[in-house]
Amino acid sequence: MQRNFCIWCISFAVFVTISISPAAFAGWEENAGVGEIFRNEKVNGAFVLYDAKADSYIGYNKPRAKKRYVPASTFKIPNSLIGLSVGAVKSVDDVVPYKSNVPPLNKAWEKDMGLREAIGISNVPIYQELARRIGLERMRENVSKMKYGNKEIGDTVDIFWLKGPLEISAIEQTRFLARLAKDELPFPKACQQSVREIVLLEQGKNWKLYGKTGWQNAPGQGVGWWVGWVWKDDCLYTFALNMDIRKASDAGKRLELGKASLKALGIL
Repeated sequence: MQRNFCIWCISFAVFVTISISPAAFAGWEENAGVGEIFRNEKVNGAFVLYDAKADSYIGYNKPRAKKRYVPASTFKIPNSLIGLSVGAVKSVDDVVPYKSNVPPLNKAWEKDMGLREAIGISNVPIYQELARRIGLERMRENVSKMKYGNKEIGDTVDIFWLKGPLEISAIEQTRFLARLAKDELPFPKACQQSVREIVLLEQGKNWKLYGKTGWQNAPGQGVGWWVGWVWKDDCLYTFALNMDIRKASDAGKRLELGKASLKALGIL
């Protein structure tokens, strides 16, 4: 009797855990138009749009959208938030020194700069220095606090988002960004506002587009990302695209496919 009761308790706990997971309440609609965009470009990838008001998803390739990958430079968004919240930088314009003995992928990286400039050109060494200032334990605590992906950062503070073990799915990216866009992360609102400001890409009469790219294993083969959100007519839509990058020229397809998908869904 005791054994059966314990088994029942474990089964119930598993059921409850699954039932209350954030994605459990949301529906998924596979969109033929977005799928056609990816197939026409012969790209293996996924696209997710999360409608925050309806608490539902629409996109392409749900199995891949649920799979976790290394976030690469999309982690510059949470890295900025953590750095600001712990005082590793005073503001997004506080200059961080450039420290690297490795030839940069982008010559524009090779100077001291603030996060506002650094995130715009995806400056890896600047954000690695920011992570070192944050420190391993504070980084681990805050990645866990924001419930980012698998929350695993390993033992090296300046490479875990580039090499692993940190991983996150496209669906998880959209949930995280929805919380940031709505000021709902467990961090000071001023820090969240500053991070939103530095990832604003474009805006029109009734909409604003925010986003950040990523490329795991750049400039080699790996997984490319474009994540962000759109405020349109006071409605929030967060999105995440990931795709296999087989050659350097594929990198440009992240924004091309992402914007085409947003347009196909009537968001842009």
